[in-house]
Amino acid sequence: MQITQIIKRRDGVTLKVVSDIFGAISKLLKKFLICGIKFYRKYLSPLKRHTHCRFIPTCSQYALEAIEKYGPFKGTFLALKRILRCNPFSKGGCDPVP
Repeated sequence: MQITQIIKRRDGVTLKVVSDIFGAISKLLKKFLICGIKFYRKYLSPLKRHTHCRFIPTCSQYALEAIEKYGPFKGTFLALKRILRCNPFSKGGCDPVP
């Protein structure tokens, strides 16, 4: 979604300013999610009793790759699907980001 503003300066010059709000929000959300995952990996994951993941790459690495590749919305969706598959009844294995 783009918003276009027409700005008229005092000297009579007209400027057309286009801002991409969706892109800015997407970038900010992407950085926020990546920081959250890195925080989890550094501080919270070591506190867990069972620290290994059944899958390769690990769920947190999968989430980072998915968000980097597909952006915050689709990447988060893929990461959540992966986390739901990672349970004691799953045999795990190699599951790269599509």
